[in-house]
Amino acid sequence: MHRFDLNDIAPTPWKNGGGTTREIACWPPGAGMGDFGWRVSVATVAQAGPFSAFPGVDRQIMWLSGGGLQLRSADGAIDQLLQAPWRPFAFAGETALDCTLAGGVSQDFNLMLRRGAWRGDLEVVHQRVQPGSSPAGLCMVLAGTWRQGGAALRPGQGVWWSKATAAQPLAPEPAAQGAGAPPALAWIALHPEN
Repeated sequence: MHRFDLNDIAPTPWKNGGGTTREIACWPPGAGMGDFGWRVSVATVAQAGPFSAFPGVDRQIMWLSGGGLQLRSADGAIDQLLQAPWRPFAFAGETALDCTLAGGVSQDFNLMLRRGAWRGDLEVVHQRVQPGSSPAGLCMVLAGTWRQGGAALRPGQGVWWSKATAAQPLAPEPAAQGAGAPPALAWIALHPEN
């Protein structure tokens, strides 16, 4: 069980200068962009431009903050506005997509799975979960305070794992009245295909 805090992960600038990525977890460790099995990251998109192509990879993206993102494919099959918080959108990594900003700089959460090697879904949950209950996975706090044993996790913090393991559950603290958004957690349970 690996704990992380987005604030402690250095952003990597994109080659085209249009944004940065904070890689939370990549499997197997040390894998490059062409041979990872699964990868989870948070990206900051600062300017319009094409999305990088990832042939053979299934992608799921979820808008987190900022003005929003408009994704369009050249053939018109995809025309998706990502502006509602915490609504995952899935697409094939080889699809050529152009991204424009629907406002200012935006931040998004990304799950990438090597097709035929791993399967799983990016979900947003509001109730207690059991990290380690799947062969691999990750969860990150989106809103509220969540507790795992004596540890408190706040937005941008979470845990990931690479094998099923007995771990303490992660549960939301009741939100104080008028405290804003109810507790929310990005939850990913991953399973090998073979």
